Amino acid sequence: LSKVLHENAHEVFGHQEAQEILDRLGKQSPKLIEELVPKTLPLSVVVRVFQELLREQVPVANARAICQALAEHGRASQDPDALVGAVRVALGRAIVQRIAAGQDELPVITLDPRLEQILQEAVGGRGDAGGLEPTLAERLQAQLAETTRRQEQAGQPAVLLVAPGLRGWLARFLRFAVPGLRVLAYNEVPDNRRVRLVAAVGT
Repeated sequence: LSKVLHENAHEVFGHQEAQEILDRLGKQSPKLIEELVPKTLPLSVVVRVFQELLREQVPVANARAICQALAEHGRASQDPDALVGAVRVALGRAIVQRIAAGQDELPVITLDPRLEQILQEAVGGRGDAGGLEPTLAERLQAQLAETTRRQEQAGQPAVLLVAPGLRGWLARFLRFAVPGLRVLAYNEVPDNRRVRLVAAVGT
């Protein structure tokens, strides 16, 4: 039951749960919460950000760091995807620690520069890759599924490290096709964390 609740927390998290988090944090940091909702962001956007973090199994216990990132970046954008990206950078250390707890190095899979360029052009500023060739999309999923399987068999986490502009779309694109794969942006990995390349996926 605990596992089911953990994997589906984003579905039960709503306005009431978000308000309770803000109320608790408001007792410790009233100025932060006064500045955040509704001056900077509506509650509905804050809810969307928390839901997406939970969907991606990102720890949300550090509500202060999440709200500080939202208050800082919410002035420039109210797009939930952009805000999730900003919050993930603020939580980068916790995200990586959860994935690679007890390991000195973070094993990562990368994309071949040519493939990454193709994806960047396909995604553009729309946040989706409607222009991506279906056969390329299928090959990408197949290669990443096989690499993830090998990592899991070796008892290692499967982590795809990509450009920040691609992370959100790739995480959604691969969520059901390769459920064991975690997608991180370059800027989410702390500077002091060593990474080890285990595979590069090409076209």
